[in-house]
Amino acid sequence: MKRLAEIFCCDLQSRLLPNIEVLREAGVPESKIVVLLQYQPRVLMVGRERFRKVVEEVKELGIRPSCLSFILAVQAFRAMNKSTWEKKVALYKKWGWSEDEIILAFKKHPYCMMISADKITAVMDFLINKMGFESSVVLHRPALLSYSLEKRIIPRCSVYKVLLENGLIDKGKLLVLLVEKTEQKFLQRFVQRYEGEAPGLLNLYEKELALSRS
Repeated sequence: MKRLAEIFCCDLQSRLLPNIEVLREAGVPESKIVVLLQYQPRVLMVGRERFRKVVEEVKELGIRPSCLSFILAVQAFRAMNKSTWEKKVALYKKWGWSEDEIILAFKKHPYCMMISADKITAVMDFLINKMGFESSVVLHRPALLSYSLEKRIIPRCSVYKVLLENGLIDKGKLLVLLVEKTEQKFLQRFVQRYEGEAPGLLNLYEKELALSRS
């Protein structure tokens, strides 16, 4: 409600309504505009011409206006200046991504450019240097960067390592499922399923979770 209240405090005629019209003209469905109004109304609190430029930049990337990622990309472009964008590009290049690949990752998951440099470095370092995954794994699923390293990725990867060491799964093939599944489905698929072959798996996972909370 606080976010929605901002709408009524701004100049509807000079900012909000004109920018909603810009989105409509770009082909953004009403349902996606409503999502933006509900969760990120501040994105619209800018002059019409500046907002139109942001929308055009997103369209030039080839993101379909009908997709939620279009709205998320608009939000990302509004939140960053050119310097911040270039710093994030340079950071991802350090992990072996080309500029085209960075744009591809952004189109899949626009928030990958809004994540802090420290978190990007921490997640990439853990997955690549400590777990031995290729950086392409994250490139193909950049949403992995949005999950908590301490509370999600590390505890679940501890389970992954045990399963791998016991020959119960193949290296690299299940990382996305491992991280992205809900807690209940993760436990069913990767813990309870292998209780017989890997005793103590649940205790290990719970211990890692406890460490993340301490």
